[in-house]
Amino acid sequence: MSTSPASQITPVTPGPPAPVIFDLDGTLVDSEPNYYEAGRRLLANYGVADFSWEHHTRFIGIGTRETLEILSREFGLDAPIEELLAGKNRTYLELARAHTAVFPEMRAFVKRLSAAGHPMAVASGSSRAAIEAVLAGTGLDALLTTLVSAEEVAHGKPEPDVFLEAARRLGVDPADCVVLEDAAPGALAAHRAGMRCIAVPYVAGTADDPAFASAGLLFRGGQGEFTARAAYDWLGQPVRSS
Repeated sequence: MSTSPASQITPVTPGPPAPVIFDLDGTLVDSEPNYYEAGRRLLANYGVADFSWEHHTRFIGIGTRETLEILSREFGLDAPIEELLAGKNRTYLELARAHTAVFPEMRAFVKRLSAAGHPMAVASGSSRAAIEAVLAGTGLDALLTTLVSAEEVAHGKPEPDVFLEAARRLGVDPADCVVLEDAAPGALAAHRAGMRCIAVPYVAGTADDPAFASAGLLFRGGQGEFTARAAYDWLGQPVRSS
């Protein structure tokens, strides 16, 4: 496993363009502050006044529905999950449309992949409406048109459903795909899908999580270490059999 930084990778001429599947939140875009604020406001409406950023980071990489199911149990909320889900999505969409930042090197990577003809998809635990709003607001929708939400499959991450569905919609073999992920549940989902993974941990302290051990390329320093060139050079390396 290559573990950081990819400065030691020797560029080679890429083979057939590998399909690349992106997680959205925390990977392509820095949407976690918006998700935290949406969750904080939602819980405050139900009398929970002490939901912290540290508490929120426990759920990075987990789908919105699953997150709310856990929080509902923890805080003893008696509102239906559908009500909570609708409330959080509504608030999140307002925040996301106002501003969502794209990680610059990720934008550069998407453009480089597009120019080279790599099939691409987004597979996220967010709602489809949230995915579409974020991509439209950042201009990434012009390059990323195959989208899969956890709402559209039976199980969210760490199960592999969203990634397998993305491969199906792209018409490619899952074994040929490369996933970009920022969270341990997503890296585990990629492994379970039989896909290679480039891991860019959003929370630096999670870099040693066992789920990242299966990543083919791990940028331990997260987005501050990730570069489009390093990731693209790694894509061109021969795939080693396990």
